Order: sequence, then structure tokens, then C-alpha cells
Amino acid sequence: MTSLRKLGTSDIEVFPLSLGGNVFGWTADEAQSFAVLDAYAAAGGNFVDTADSYSAWVEGNKGGESEETIGKWVKSRGNRADVVIATKVSQHPEYQGLTAANIKAAADASLARLDTDYIDLYYTHFDKPEVPVEEIITALDDLVKAGKVRALAASNITSERLKASLDFSAAEGLARYVAIQPHYNLVSRDTYEGSLQAVAADYGLSAVPYFALAKGFLTGKYRPGTTVDSPRAAGAGAYLETPAGPRVLTALDEIAESRGAAHATVALAWLAAQPTVAAPIASARTLDQLPALLALADLTLTPEELNRLTEASA
Repeated sequence: MTSLRKLGTSDIEVFPLSLGGNVFGWTADEAQSFAVLDAYAAAGGNFVDTADSYSAWVEGNKGGESEETIGKWVKSRGNRADVVIATKVSQHPEYQGLTAANIKAAADASLARLDTDYIDLYYTHFDKPEVPVEEIITALDDLVKAGKVRALAASNITSERLKASLDFSAAEGLARYVAIQPHYNLVSRDTYEGSLQAVAADYGLSAVPYFALAKGFLTGKYRPGTTVDSPRAAGAGAYLETPAGPRVLTALDEIAESRGAAHATVALAWLAAQPTVAAPIASARTLDQLPALLALADLTLTPEELNRLTEASA
């Protein structure tokens, strides 16, 4: 059985791959979403990531479609206690920002869409520097005290604001962040490595990176002269024009072939082996995209393989 990983200083234990819910209600309809969630759970997966704003960017959507899909799935399967649900606040069209009033209203709206009494991990989606950390943390602590949230986390935040938040929690005896969700992968390392990673390490936070596969680039399907049918094709293909992109692909080619593993599996395994990382996030629109993601749980790269990828991505 795959070993679960503890999230920071919390008592929450999670599968080493977090299933991204951004595609639910967007490129995956309800039946596809349920099939992917069923397969993920059957493989031992228990950590589903969403946000109240998913997928407000789609014409005709209002935001919250992903939460609603996950809520319906959990209700129909009767497995709420077995699933760690992470969602986020600050970006829903009707609940913008991180004022205390908005945090509380947005949390109640998320709980209603998820059809549950509690959120396991609640992220501030994008930090709002105009709101004092004291106001944000106090509002989040109120949600924990009320039993609506089990643990707190932050995404898209500076190291300075993260440290200030953690120090305020400690000084006032309030609930504190236990995890961080940074943009981090083999072709985007400076978005986390450095001061942000250092704060996470110093305070015992777990990292749950998003864009773990660089919008699909690290699956290896993007090559010079090829066309990929994906909503993210333009963003992913751009990595071919960076100095590190082709080098990383070459290293992935070599290791994937020698290990008999998919490129995505190797890329995720590198990420999962980095300091502070508990569980990279990756999404699957269809069942055939899921095995390469789940295989992360069974692939441990050698120090030599890790170094090869680290050097290629430098």
C-alpha cells in the first residue's frame, strides 16, 4: 500500500499525488469527472484539489462548477470521511478578495456547493497585500474554531507575507498555515525555490505544487513541429523556446526509457522528491491520462536520476 504523507504540522495524511479538480465542469463533464475520481480513489488516492472559482473562465459558467461536481461525487459514493478536499478563496466572481467578511461568506458558499459540513484544507488562493495578515488569519481561525475548516494553507503568496502570517498565528495562538501551493515544476523552479521554499522549510509547511507538469509540457508530447490539441497547448509549447525546456525533455526521454515509465511519471517523481514537497497536483480529463499520474506513487528516482534532471533544468 502506498505510504501517505503528512501535511505539515496537521494530522491530515494524503496520497503522494493530489488530483487536480480544475478540469471538472470545464473539459471533463460530470460522467468523465466521476470516472476519473472513481479510478483515483480505487488506486488509493484521497487528496482532491479545487477552488471556488473553477471554472468561472468558461463561457456560461459562474464559478463553483468543480466544487459542485466533487460534492455530488462524494455524496453519491458516501466516502466523505475518506477524501481530503482542498479548496480556495479569493477569486470567485461573487466572492473576490480576502477581507474577513468575504472569507466567511465564500467558505459558506463552498460548503454548500461541496454539500459538506467541513473543508479539509482551505487555501487563500491569491494573497491580497492590501488586507492585513492579521485580518486574514483571524478570519481563517474563526472558520477552524467553528469546525468548518480542518487546516489552513496559502497559495500565490510572497515569502514575506507568508512569514508574517505564520508569526502572527504563533504570537496570538491562532490556527496557522500548514501547507503552501506554489507554482513549481522542472521548468519553473525559481517560482518556489529560494526564500519561499526556505520559509516553508523553516516553519514545517508542506508544499503541494500546481502546474506540476507545466501545463502538459512535461508529458513529453510537445515537440518542435508537432501540434497538440489542448486548451493549454500555447502555454505548454512555449517551454520549447526556453533554454531549459529542450534539455529537460532530453533528460526525461533518457530516464523514462530506462525506467519504462511515462515522462509525466518521471517529472512528478522528481518534484515529489524535492524538499518540503508532499504531493504534486496533476489533473486528468480522461481515464487514459490517469495511470501515468498514479504511477508516481510507485516510482522512486535514484540520486543520479534526480541529479540529471536537476542539472538539465538549471
